[in-house]
Amino acid sequence: MHGNNEIGNLLDLQKVSQMCRTHNAYFHSDTVQTMAHYPFDLKTLDIDFITCAAHKFHGPKGVGFLYINKNIKGLPFIHGGAQERGLRGGTENLYGIVGLAKAMDIAYEDLSTHQEHVQGLKTYMINSLKESINGVKFHGDIRPENSLYTVLNVCLPKTSKAAMLLFTLDLKGIACSGGSACSSGSNKGSHVLEGINADTSRPNVRFSFSRYTKKDDIDFAVATLKEAFEKELVD
Repeated sequence: MHGNNEIGNLLDLQKVSQMCRTHNAYFHSDTVQTMAHYPFDLKTLDIDFITCAAHKFHGPKGVGFLYINKNIKGLPFIHGGAQERGLRGGTENLYGIVGLAKAMDIAYEDLSTHQEHVQGLKTYMINSLKESINGVKFHGDIRPENSLYTVLNVCLPKTSKAAMLLFTLDLKGIACSGGSACSSGSNKGSHVLEGINADTSRPNVRFSFSRYTKKDDIDFAVATLKEAFEKELVD
């Protein structure tokens, strides 16, 4: 996984690639969180497979792609027609493919400006939360060079109303989650937070940022959280 979808940690693909080659192993990276948010030069990156999902960069849902290194000679998983160079039978989602390509073109048109804007929002939220809520912490490495600029996992102080926190935010129109979107609806705790020995007795909320997020959105989310914890102290 190039960028973790819950805590935002980035993996050094070059380093992992070298490890895989040392052990004669194939290297597949889940780049769903980072494709169209970071540059990829597949002429220099020694990798066998990477994956992409269009909706992560404002493209249509339900379409993505799998890159397969030309040196890999694989067998089809879905047999049928000669679509996808014989590797996956079935009619392609033409409209989705065109939408993905267009969204990717737009994403890479001015990538550095986009990165600077979104990273600025993330840094602003980190500082605002520190100033507004005593004891707030963050899961994962939040240094810009080691972390996704689109994800922030916030560890909030213990509260008797933890179960209602996400509901309260949702009622205010704030879209966030207590874990990954992949596990929404599951009562199981986050295996990622468990893996880093996070304090799961404290509420953990994941916020995401995009080119359409505004500073006012951050201010509103922070103010709503601050109000929720101030009421906790009064109660």
